[in-house]
Amino acid sequence: MTVRTPRLSRLRRVVSEGRGGRPAEARGGRPRRRGTQPKVVALGGGMGLSASLAALRRITGDLTAVVTVADDGGSSGRLRDELGVLPPGDLRKALAALCGDDDWGQTWARVIQHRFQSKGEMHGHAVGNLLIVALWEQLGDHVQALDLVGRLLGAHGRVLPMSAVPLELQALVKGHDPDRPEEVGIVRGQATVALTPGEVQSVHLVPNDPPAVPEAVEAVLDADWVVLGPGSWFSSVIPHLLVPELLDALTQTKARRILSLNLAPQPGETEGFSPQRHLEVLGRHAPKLALDVVLADEAAVPDRDSLTDAAERFGAAVELAPVARTDGTPRHDPELLAAAYDRIFRMHGRIGPWR
Repeated sequence: MTVRTPRLSRLRRVVSEGRGGRPAEARGGRPRRRGTQPKVVALGGGMGLSASLAALRRITGDLTAVVTVADDGGSSGRLRDELGVLPPGDLRKALAALCGDDDWGQTWARVIQHRFQSKGEMHGHAVGNLLIVALWEQLGDHVQALDLVGRLLGAHGRVLPMSAVPLELQALVKGHDPDRPEEVGIVRGQATVALTPGEVQSVHLVPNDPPAVPEAVEAVLDADWVVLGPGSWFSSVIPHLLVPELLDALTQTKARRILSLNLAPQPGETEGFSPQRHLEVLGRHAPKLALDVVLADEAAVPDRDSLTDAAERFGAAVELAPVARTDGTPRHDPELLAAAYDRIFRMHGRIGPWR
């Protein structure tokens, strides 16, 4: 990759100083660590991670998102196929979720989420995807480029890919072919797995031993709290547990670990799943993983005893709270989810230097 040093040095300086000479911190960039805030790392992808980040940025200024990089659909998939880059879409969504509620933050959130509409090759591409990939090509460094985009946006936190190599998600699915309901076959690609008919038995990554981004491992080991989920269970949540170095960090960290459950089963991927079944399949993929808290919406848990039993196998307590939007859609409300996280952080003990 070609690095145009003088131009990029000026760009870094302008973005670091902020518009009108204001420091990035004054515009909502990653602030200095305060003694009263926990270090929080959130893992996931897509809209589930975005919901968690939109809540968490309201209660801490020390927030890191670790994002799956197995997406192969839409604009991300096209850029990945054509340029051989990491899929930028979930990284873009995480950055947008970390934008502030002021005019600067909301303007940039809309800009990077904007998709071109045309009859040509640009149709469907998101502005943020192109910006991220352009900086990757200019800088030759995934983390440095994402940090630079975050400063430009005034993001309330940091966004990291879970691995520096593009990954393919593969699933063993029973009944993927309706004419052979008992047959187990392989379904390839995150976009396909997310919508597959049949019953997903397990997932794995190709390559099957991908390297983790060192900064992501460091963030998990240094965290006070780690949040896993909500999100597409097999295609956004579980993949983090399939990166060996990241799983090791999750099992070794002294941070407390929260699993945030979805509000409803996802058509195709987790059709018919109960809350406790989500835990069961998670345990099959990472049997050594321990949790401290399982958070669920109280209206989405018809059998609390069964969920409690499933959580206890991870060493976790169940916390029920109203976290869904009141419009009847299965989406998390950022304010309610923030209140639930804040209460859990306080109830289950403050650990680390922020205590």
